[in-house]
Amino acid sequence: MMGYYVIAGIIFLVSWYVSNKLKSKFKKYSKIHLQNGMSGKEIAEKMLADNGITDVRVISVAGQLTDHYNPADKTINLSEPVYMQRNAAAAAVAAHECGHAVQHATAYSWLQLRSKIVPAVSVSSKLSNFVIMAGLILFATGSAFGTWVFGIGIALFAVTTAFAFITLPVEFDASKRALVWLETNNMVTPQEHEGAKDALKWAARTYVVAAIGSLATLLYFISIFLNRD
Repeated sequence: MMGYYVIAGIIFLVSWYVSNKLKSKFKKYSKIHLQNGMSGKEIAEKMLADNGITDVRVISVAGQLTDHYNPADKTINLSEPVYMQRNAAAAAVAAHECGHAVQHATAYSWLQLRSKIVPAVSVSSKLSNFVIMAGLILFATGSAFGTWVFGIGIALFAVTTAFAFITLPVEFDASKRALVWLETNNMVTPQEHEGAKDALKWAARTYVVAAIGSLATLLYFISIFLNRD
């Protein structure tokens, strides 16, 4: 199990670094006030309108960096700072979340795939660690049944890993749509655009770290399984 703790420790440190870097970037670009004077809410509503999307609502939710698009009820959920503030960071986040709404409206293939496996991921994410630990405990007691339990646990964990990698093109594409729209519609100045671009770059890196970390953990479990004898 030492290998698992080493991997977990490395992933934690990298995630901590990227997360803190992201927070500092958003703090920095929150000081760059938009010359057009629009709030995150107004940016989101305009991007939706420009893309002919009329059935998505923009609402405010509590917290910081809690922004997300909910395809189930078609809402752009913006954290309170993003919803109200008028700066490059707020514009970047608002436009990014609208990017997901545009993906939904245009039936973007990667988003459709991710949506289809959400139920399976919901189950596997809750059960995989428990099943894997149960399999390892059975291994330790010499039970042959442990092989089956551990194998099932790995399969469940593999589903969450696949989801993490499927999420990457979805997030990168949403950011690309956001930045293109902000620039082509003259919503931001060159300086504001660079700030938005940098903020979204660090936001994307949180997903990359999560995916790589999940893959490293999965490969570690597979190596244990293959060398169980």
